Amino acid sequence: MKKLMTIGRILFAIPFLLMGINHFLMVDVFTGMLSSFIPYGGVTVLLTGAFLIIAAVCLIINKWIEVIGYLLAAMLFIFIVTIHIPGFFDRDIPTEHLMEIHLMNMLKDIGLMGGALLLAGYSKKT
Repeated sequence: MKKLMTIGRILFAIPFLLMGINHFLMVDVFTGMLSSFIPYGGVTVLLTGAFLIIAAVCLIINKWIEVIGYLLAAMLFIFIVTIHIPGFFDRDIPTEHLMEIHLMNMLKDIGLMGGALLLAGYSKKT
């Protein structure tokens, strides 16, 4: 069972690591996704990317799992509230599938948020 939990934890970390790297490689793309009320767009994107990389490394090396789980869940909640939900009302981007894109990304983040909370909760037991 421990080996399965280790594999699951590492697999859970990989998307966060890749998303964190993408935040550094595609700053302009991620800045364009931010709501207008989020300050310091580029800096915010870079800080988010750094946190995602640090969180992924911590998950992989099995350090501070509970704290990282709660912080990831909080960050994903902020993404949902500040990016995905406002995206439903964004009429500046002429795309017929815009609603579906934001819905799929929001559902992905909800699932990841649930996984982060599960990981934080189970880390207390080990």
